[in-house]
Amino acid sequence: MPQILVIDDDPTIRMTLARFLKSQGYDVTVAKDGEEGLAKARELHPALIICDWMMPIIDGLEVCRQVKSSVELSNIYLILLTARDDEKDLVRGLEMGADDFLSKPPRINELRARVRAGLRLYYATQEIQKQKQLIEQELFQASQYVRSLLPTPIEGEIAIQSSFLPSTQLGGDIFDYFWLDSEHLALYLLDVSGHGVGSALLSVSVLNLMRTRSLRRSTTSQNTTNFYSPSEVLRDLNNTFQMSVHNEMYFTIWYGVYDKQTHKLVYASGGHPPAVLISNQEFPKIKLLKTAGLPIGMMSDANYKEQTCEIDTSSRLYLFSDGVYEISQEDSSIWGFNALIDTFIRIPSDRRSRIDYILACVKEASNNRPFEDDLSLLEVEFHI
Repeated sequence: MPQILVIDDDPTIRMTLARFLKSQGYDVTVAKDGEEGLAKARELHPALIICDWMMPIIDGLEVCRQVKSSVELSNIYLILLTARDDEKDLVRGLEMGADDFLSKPPRINELRARVRAGLRLYYATQEIQKQKQLIEQELFQASQYVRSLLPTPIEGEIAIQSSFLPSTQLGGDIFDYFWLDSEHLALYLLDVSGHGVGSALLSVSVLNLMRTRSLRRSTTSQNTTNFYSPSEVLRDLNNTFQMSVHNEMYFTIWYGVYDKQTHKLVYASGGHPPAVLISNQEFPKIKLLKTAGLPIGMMSDANYKEQTCEIDTSSRLYLFSDGVYEISQEDSSIWGFNALIDTFIRIPSDRRSRIDYILACVKEASNNRPFEDDLSLLEVEFHI
């Protein structure tokens, strides 16, 4: 049975309301003042409260305020019982959290109708909350699935470590690295537009095509992609993932191939933030690796060019999504790309603590608020 709490300092009103509500099949509890009423509300978590406005110790307005400011009690439907009918008083009651009003003394038919309406809204809100929790659980499971697909760290002459922190919503960041042969390492990071299941599904689709090397020049072509050529990879991705057939979603990407023998990195990007190459010297040299190119899927005839960079002895390469640096500050400014590069430069010498250090700086910049966008970061260290 729905549980109703009646709070009133008038014993006659308390008895009248309790007797009538019980006759309607409700489980009714009474309290003689606001202090006792709040204690019982916290203990019982009723579906609906009928509370008198004018009471000693704690009045009805304060009961409203405390109930609605409590996370555990805020969904309770609260009817304020009052003889006041001035517009200013009613507005004040609504501002303090009252959901409805009943004139005092209450008319039985009106009481019956308002209680029924209030309970309908209460249970509708409960159902919405339940569905919201189910959706959040499914999104969490989906984010865990995406995380399970990400590559594990590698050690050796080329050492790679990474971090993936999804935002409060499921997003479309993903990255991967794999050996094309014993001498050539391919690596990329992409960021699908928007949030939600659709973005995540698109990113996983790209990951599967790239990991299995089943990408082709187009959806109708039998010619497979040359994964040694970054410009060709981006061209074929663009032919395959046109936003007109993928729910108007597009994605940015940085893709590169490193040759162990020549120590050269050939790369191409499509609308993505530049990769940052930093030499491990007393005065580090910084190179921003980026090529001109539209995000994947925006235009069917987009062109992509690749460039080559020689990797110096002992260097670090960083790939990341824009969520790493597009962080809102308390003064409404953005933390920014330059602040991120400064963080890369000031990084600890111990490789195992570097990713943690970067994440700590990013979290500090966000004042430890939940991230508005996915955060993906890849560090590649070359020991030549």
